[in-house]
Amino acid sequence: MHGLLTTLGRGFKRRIGWKRLGIAASLLIIAFAITTLVRTLRGVDTGVILTALTELPPHHIGLAALCVVGAFCTLTFYDFFALRTIGKKHVPYRIAALSSFTSYTIGHNIGATVFTGGAIRFRIYSDYGLSAIDVAKICFLSGLTFWLGNLVVLGFGMAWHPWAASAMDLLPRAMNRLIAIGCLAGIAAYFVWLVMGKHRRELGQNGWKVVLPSARLTLLQVLIGVVDLGFCAMAMYLLMPPQPGIDFVSLAVVFILATLLGFASHAPGSLGVFDAAMLVALPEFGREQLLATLLVFRILYFLIPFGISISIMGTRELWLNVVRPWQERRRLNEACSNSGAVPLKGRPSLQPEPVKSRSSQPPVKSRQSQG
Repeated sequence: MHGLLTTLGRGFKRRIGWKRLGIAASLLIIAFAITTLVRTLRGVDTGVILTALTELPPHHIGLAALCVVGAFCTLTFYDFFALRTIGKKHVPYRIAALSSFTSYTIGHNIGATVFTGGAIRFRIYSDYGLSAIDVAKICFLSGLTFWLGNLVVLGFGMAWHPWAASAMDLLPRAMNRLIAIGCLAGIAAYFVWLVMGKHRRELGQNGWKVVLPSARLTLLQVLIGVVDLGFCAMAMYLLMPPQPGIDFVSLAVVFILATLLGFASHAPGSLGVFDAAMLVALPEFGREQLLATLLVFRILYFLIPFGISISIMGTRELWLNVVRPWQERRRLNEACSNSGAVPLKGRPSLQPEPVKSRSSQPPVKSRQSQG
C-alpha cells in the first residue's frame, strides 16, 4: 500500500503538480462564480439599482469610508510586524506602510497577488538592502497574519452563528459548528506548539530560514488580522440595506467566506467571485439593493485605494528615475561651472573635464590694459 501511494505521489508531481492543480482550482472557482452570478443577475432591473444607490444614507457611506481607512491603516502593520520579526529594524514604518498598502491594493486588483505583490515589495525594499529571500519571508509572515485573523474570526463567528454559512457551503448547522470548533482548536494547538520552544519555531533551512514570532507576539499578530477584518466587515455592514436586517456576526461570517473564495480564485479584485458569494449567501435581501451595496463597497475598498496606489507608485518612479537624476545632473553642472570647468551637457560623465591651468589664461592686467 505504501509503495502504491508513493508511486501515485511521484506520478502526480511529474504529470500534474501542485501548481497546475492550483491553476485548475482557480479557474474552476471563477467559472462556477461567473455561472452563478449570471444566473442570479437574470432579470435584475438596473433602474432599481440606481434608485437603491440614491437611497443609501450619506452618513453611512461616510462611516463606511472611515472604516475602510481604518482597515488600510491596520493593514500597514502586516509588513511592519513582519520586518521586525525577521530583524530588519532599520526599515522605517513609513516604508513598511507604503509597501503593505501598495502591494496589497495593486496586487489584489490586478490578480496573482503572490507575484505582483511580491514584485512591488521587492521594488521598494531593495532600496533598503533587503534581498529576494527577505521579501519572501515578509510575504509569508504577512500571509500568516491574514490567515490567523481569518481563522479566529471565522471560528468564533461560525461557532456562534453556524447558520450564517449554511447558504454558502450548503452544510447543516451542526457541521458548520464542528468546522468552527476545529478552526479554534487548530489555533490553540498552534499556540501550544509555539510555547514549546524557540527551536520549534524555525522554519526552512540554509539561507531560507524564518523564525516565527513567540506566542505573545503571535497574539499581537492575530489582533492585527482581527482588527483589519473587523473594519472591513463593519464597512460592509454599514452599507447593507435596512430591511430585512442582519446582525453583525452573521454578516462577518458571510463576508469572510466570500473574501476567502475571492482570494482562492486569484481573480482581479475577486471580481465576480466575491459578489456571487455574497448574493448566494444573502438571499433574503433584494438583489438590486444588495448589488447597490456591493457596488459602493467596491468603489470604497477596491477602486479608490487602487487609484491612490497607482498614483503613489507612479509618482515615486517618476521621482527616482526622472526628477532625481535631473537634479544630480544639474548639481554636477553647477559644481563644474563654479570650479571653472566647461558645464556638462546631456548625460553627466563620472569624471568632469579637467580645469585649465593658470598659465594658459591671459594675465588679468593685460585684459585691463586692453580695456
